[in-house]
Amino acid sequence: MLKPVTLRGHLVCLEPMTVEHVHDLCAAASEDRSTYGYTNVPVGLDETRRYIESALKAHLEGSVLPFVVRHNGTGKIVGTTRFLDLEVFNLPQGTSNGAIPTDDNPPSVAEIGSTWYAASAQRTGVNTECKLLMLAHAFESWQTIRVTLKTDARNERSRSGIQRLGATFEGVRRAHIPASDGGIRDTAYYSIIAKEWPEVRKNLLQKQQRS
Repeated sequence: MLKPVTLRGHLVCLEPMTVEHVHDLCAAASEDRSTYGYTNVPVGLDETRRYIESALKAHLEGSVLPFVVRHNGTGKIVGTTRFLDLEVFNLPQGTSNGAIPTDDNPPSVAEIGSTWYAASAQRTGVNTECKLLMLAHAFESWQTIRVTLKTDARNERSRSGIQRLGATFEGVRRAHIPASDGGIRDTAYYSIIAKEWPEVRKNLLQKQQRS
């Protein structure tokens, strides 16, 4: 499996998620929850503990690399995000070989998701820097060829945020998975591929300077 890694920026630090983060992550999730209508965000200590344990189990299985987001200015945990759906391709054939990604055999493709922030961190520079750090790690350290981002098709706020990153809209997968509100959701898919990364990086750096 991929070893936990810390990604450091000017505004935030992405730390490997551990069970010790349960109280801080629960506190972050307990701020104003009005923006979480389409997002799976745990409620209370017990649910937050299960949320973390599930992420750590998936990491051991090789399918995710989860982080908590620490604000460098306040020192507080202000949210979480992760790499998921990690696949290694047989190149040049280009098919998934079922191998568990490792540092020596990194993922050919990845997704960034399961992202949520405390209300106090929303509409700040936190998300821009988180995406900049994660995309740089994917494309520059792993040499990943594609990063996927997806969200509930009804979540206009999330979709606008993904589009502002410079990701390309691929389409909507209908009746995809259970929704966080109890129904079945359509999922909007976006992606960034390796040749687009330099322009996306430039865009994110400009946004970072303005925030």
